[in-house]
Parts: sequence; C-alpha cells; structure tokens
Amino acid sequence: MKAVVLGAAGGIGQPLSLLLKANPAVTELALYDIVNSPGVAVDLSHIATPAKVEGYLPADDGLKKALTGANVVVIPAGIPRKPGVSFSCPSLKSNDGSYDFSLDDSVCVVIRIALPLLIFMAPPSDDLFKINAGIVRDLATGIATTAPKAFVLVISNPVNSTVPIVAEVFKKHGVFDPKRIFGVTTLDVVRASTFVSEILGDRSLSPSVSVPVVGGHSGVTIVPLLSQSSHPLPSSLDTTAFDALINRIQFGGDEVVKAKDGAGSATLSMAYAGAEFAGKVIRAVNGEKGIVAPTFVNLSSDKTGGDALKKELGKDLEYFSARVELGVDGVAKIHALGKITDGEKALVAAALPELVINIEKGVAFVEVPKL
Repeated sequence: MKAVVLGAAGGIGQPLSLLLKANPAVTELALYDIVNSPGVAVDLSHIATPAKVEGYLPADDGLKKALTGANVVVIPAGIPRKPGVSFSCPSLKSNDGSYDFSLDDSVCVVIRIALPLLIFMAPPSDDLFKINAGIVRDLATGIATTAPKAFVLVISNPVNSTVPIVAEVFKKHGVFDPKRIFGVTTLDVVRASTFVSEILGDRSLSPSVSVPVVGGHSGVTIVPLLSQSSHPLPSSLDTTAFDALINRIQFGGDEVVKAKDGAGSATLSMAYAGAEFAGKVIRAVNGEKGIVAPTFVNLSSDKTGGDALKKELGKDLEYFSARVELGVDGVAKIHALGKITDGEKALVAAALPELVINIEKGVAFVEVPKL
C-alpha cells in the first residue's frame, strides 16, 4: 500500500506523514513538497514501522516519481488564511514556517509581486482560494497523468471548491472516477465528538461518540446532526448552549487561530483527522466491510444514493458531504440524511446556497484558461 502526501513538509503535512508512517498497513510512503521533504522523509525513515519512506522535490520529475504506483494520495498542500505572511521564492512561508504548499517555480515570481497587493486589496478568502486553487489544480494534473487510479483525499482548503477542481482536472484528462475523489471533512466529525463528550462531562467518551456531520467543510455549510449522536445530549441543555455547540463545531478553526494568536491554524488536529480518514480508506481498499464516514463527494459516485439524497435536499447538487460507505473501489454507498429535526433542516437549507457558490467557483476555476 503506497501512500503519498503532497505538501508533506508543512504544518499539516509533517504530522500527517508521521501518522501515516505509524500505520502498519502503509508499506511505502512518498513525501512531496517544494522544500524540505527529503529531510522529513529521512527523519521518518528511522521509525520502526513497515513503511519505506522517500522524499521528493520538484526537480528531476519529483512529483511524477512520488506519484508512481500510488494507491492513496493525500493533499494537504496550500496556505491557510492567517496574518503574518512573508514570501521567499520558491516557497510561501508563515512566520513560524508552518504553511503547506507546492508551487511551480514559474508561479513564484508572480505571487512574489502580487501577494502583498492581494493581501491588502482582495478579501482574504479570495487570496486563499486563488493560491490554493492553483496549487491543487497543478497537483491534480500530476495525479491524473501519473496515478489516475489512486484514491485522492483532498485536505487543501476551501474543500468545497478544491474537490470540484480535482474532479474537473481529471475530466479534462479523461480519467475522472467520482468514486475515488474525497474531500476530507473528518475534522468536523472529530470536533463534534470531542465537544459533545465535553458537554457530557466525560472526555473519555470522545473516541466512541459518533456525530454525523454533513453538508460541506466551511462555516455554515458544516451541519452537525446532533439528533443522531450516538450519545444523546443532556435534556437539560438549553437552547443557548445548544446553539453555541453548533457554532463551535462550524467555526472551530477560528478558535484555534485565536488561541495561536494568529501564528498558526488547525494543523495538528487536521493532520489527525486526515490520517483517520486515510486509514479508513486504506482499510476499505484492503477489503474491510462496513466502514462508513462523512466525506465530501461527487453524488454521481453512487447514483442511487446520490439521487435519493438530492431528493431529500430538494436541490440538484453535484457535491455534498454525506455519510459514505467505503469499499474496495472507493465510494460504495451514499447514505441518506435520515430523520433529522426541524432545526437541522434549517441548517441544511442555510448551507445549500453557499455550497452552490463554492462548487461553481471550483468548476469555473478549471474552465478558465491558465495564464
């Protein structure tokens, strides 16, 4: 089982690579980034687990070499939205050096000139989208041409847009298989489990607390179905506390950025969540049955389940984060929302317009000719 991490030297990439190295099912681990990945690989190679680790840089067809023979590709590459950006070709760096990225050298000069203008003249979310969209597009091109049958797990934000970008690139190369492309929304699920266990007053319950989180992977598109929690919330929980819990799950990333005083984002928890989802995909690919996890997928990956979900939503969406049963070919079954409360129906309704905008933005980015 060969796993590949694209953006392996950054704040998410390094701990994610560590956790994948610790997974005994991984026999080969390839790490790619534009700087430092060989050093990260050597460091990890000393750990006494089965995986052979190699690090690659862009030079000498490094991306192609990293992807050759890949079974699972995880993409944390990109930059988070936070203050303290400095730029030095060929890399984007934060003050603490925690950014994940992968850029062609030809892009560096443009960003070096334009980034200060973008920061002051454009909305921060637009900066994030334009830079990360370009990174993901270029990496997706590498995967489509070298490892088109690999399972692609997209962490790079904004996931609601970057997953469609990967899909559109694969379509252009004639290798699109909707069953094999996933947006990693696991951090929302992890947060929901943790925060619910805190309200229950027993953090030891957190590994066993299961809360489906559907919709998308940003702000109001994150819809925790707390009525379906494996561990019901206390009946004494009032409306204010309940609404605060939903908000905390939806905007947990802001809590981390604030706690780090602008010097970082949710890198460690995201790495944990990414490794958790990658582990589930690997187990399913190896034949384990009954693995179900929320993930942002193209609804054509299971036409029957996807059509049923669209009917529930009352919207002909192309992508949605739903509970998905994983199988040897990727998406095996898309589960319906099931019975949800009126409040949860309102949350889903609020998520849909934003999801439509995010998805269309990703698709349009690939349709626009690369300058």
